[in-house]
Amino acid sequence: MNIPSAYIHIPFCQQICHYCDFTKFFYNEKLADEYLEALEKEIHTYVPGEKAVVKTIFVGGGTPTVVTHKQLRKLLDMIHNHFDIAACEEYTFEANPGDLDLEKVQMLKDYGVNRISLGVQVFDDDMLEKIGRVHRVKDVYTNIDRLLQVGLSNVSIDLMYALPGQSVKDFEKTIDEALQFGLPHYSSYSLQIEPKTVFYQRYNKGTLVKPPEEDEAQMYEMLQEKLAANGVQQYEISNFAKPGFESKHNLTYWNNEYYYGIGAGSHGYLPGKRTINIRPLPAYVKQAMENGKPVLHEEPIGVKEQMEEEMFLGLRKTSGVSLTRFREKYNRDAEEVFGEAFPSLKKRGLIEQQSDKINLTPRGRILGNEVFQEFLIDD
Repeated sequence: MNIPSAYIHIPFCQQICHYCDFTKFFYNEKLADEYLEALEKEIHTYVPGEKAVVKTIFVGGGTPTVVTHKQLRKLLDMIHNHFDIAACEEYTFEANPGDLDLEKVQMLKDYGVNRISLGVQVFDDDMLEKIGRVHRVKDVYTNIDRLLQVGLSNVSIDLMYALPGQSVKDFEKTIDEALQFGLPHYSSYSLQIEPKTVFYQRYNKGTLVKPPEEDEAQMYEMLQEKLAANGVQQYEISNFAKPGFESKHNLTYWNNEYYYGIGAGSHGYLPGKRTINIRPLPAYVKQAMENGKPVLHEEPIGVKEQMEEEMFLGLRKTSGVSLTRFREKYNRDAEEVFGEAFPSLKKRGLIEQQSDKINLTPRGRILGNEVFQEFLIDD
């Protein structure tokens, strides 16, 4: 079974951000020790013998780098023992600015990690405090210096916009400061108010107000223009890279390819099914230690679902969906499968067709969810 990618989730954080709905828990050293034991059991279930050959590994969170040096080494060792790192093209660790001392940075480099994704969000200390982040702007400079010092130059930073109290001018300042680093990759997301978050509670009470939609659209357009002017090209709705530095791991998702989902709350995609792991930490640890299979739910994925996902995942990419590739994979023409969706969306100015490719228009990128709904096939 050839699975090209692995996502490994480390759910611990020093502080829980006000907007975050990922599987996360306050860091506790004993709990983290137990979690790493359980995680190794789960990895061993997927890779019981020879090391798995994968193109990409992504260790996300939470904050994978919040753990102690000893725990980080244990995590890196278990990944090294089960996956062929030498054959891995892209090995990413997420980190928060401020978590990376020189010892951790050197350790990541020594174990073959070759890409770092930093959760910066904004270059504004007051705003960082308001959204529940623990780092400050100076930490970003310190950590990027340390990464470059050991030769980890493939660095991506995450930025957020449409935050409460954030003006278009504020976001412009963040983009300009981010671009000063000349990094090869940037991701940027607008604030989504998710259930079970601090911001959700405040929003429902009327104490949190997002910027107007026209400001949000202006921020997004400005982001696209400024990054393009600096040679950082948009290759997906929320992702921008210098040529050759597109995230290979994330392209696994958008190309609708298989990947292991390992860790509490992780989602995986294996032949014929999507998997969702148990989310609560004690339950995850208990099940993983018992049988190495902490799966909460498996959803069968037939050809119908694969074709739908091929469209909504593929359309996220600037390169769009190849009609030839669709036909080769499913032995059907996309225009035949999705009937009226193509002419309807073209008429509304949300998609365009250039020879073999179907792409979102600039307006379609803003209204992506409306487009994706059109590619649900009636049973």
